[in-house]
Amino acid sequence: MIAWPTGVAIHLAVAPVDFRKAFDGLCIEIVEALERDPLSGELFVFRNRAGDKLKALYWDGQGFVMIYKRLEKGRFKWLQQVDGDAEGEVRLSRSQMQALFEGIDWRRLETPRKCLATATR
Repeated sequence: MIAWPTGVAIHLAVAPVDFRKAFDGLCIEIVEALERDPLSGELFVFRNRAGDKLKALYWDGQGFVMIYKRLEKGRFKWLQQVDGDAEGEVRLSRSQMQALFEGIDWRRLETPRKCLATATR
């Protein structure tokens, strides 16, 4: 299990990227496609066109950290591009990011309903 940084915004890029890109190439994607600062300390998440690989990149204050995962079976659950819009991002919570990383459909996470306790006599 990965311990995602606490108190950090997590940005999921909607459009797939060329996975030949490493640190510098993904930083360019962050600046140009997401219009964000790669040195912000925020976590940026990308997928390849096939949807079976994921890269997460963030600046930890000393250097860039990249996390790469390849699913052996299936695809990561991702958002559909709307009206051909290949740009943009979605913010995720830490629990959504963990679900995505584990191959779970993070779009359908629900919080459990609260039960009202009643006193019994």
